[in-house]
Amino acid sequence: MIYDDITEFSAALPQYSALMGLDLGTKTIGVAVSDTFQTVASPFETVKRKKFGIDATRLLEITADRQVSGIILGLPLNMDGSEGPRSQSTRSFARNLARLSELPIGFWDERLSTVAAEKALLEADATRKRRSEVIDSVAASYILQGVLDRLAHMRAE
Repeated sequence: MIYDDITEFSAALPQYSALMGLDLGTKTIGVAVSDTFQTVASPFETVKRKKFGIDATRLLEITADRQVSGIILGLPLNMDGSEGPRSQSTRSFARNLARLSELPIGFWDERLSTVAAEKALLEADATRKRRSEVIDSVAASYILQGVLDRLAHMRAE
């Protein structure tokens, strides 16, 4: 099931379970996973994109291995908040993935996540080669951490 609203997405999740965050690029998919307490997002893997079926198989293997109960896709909104072609591509990916999995799928505004990831990697003095290898999974962890922080805030209200 696909949720546009984070509150509805949250309601569909078991209390103690990992979440997976995805940063969809044209050539790679950055993958991050959380702990089962849904407090910390960690970069996990960068999947080189091939065909949807191959990509989806790898992502679903990760959900099974890491006992993931929900998937968050970074939604690439324009700076004015509107949706463009990349957002539509992300929504299409979500629809196709939902056909293969029962897991709840949600979206999170990913504006500037790659910029934040790049800044963090520069501050960590990562080499250019290393940055290019991990930037997508680090961006996915920024996306997922935003969701985890929002979920924690919602629980505290």
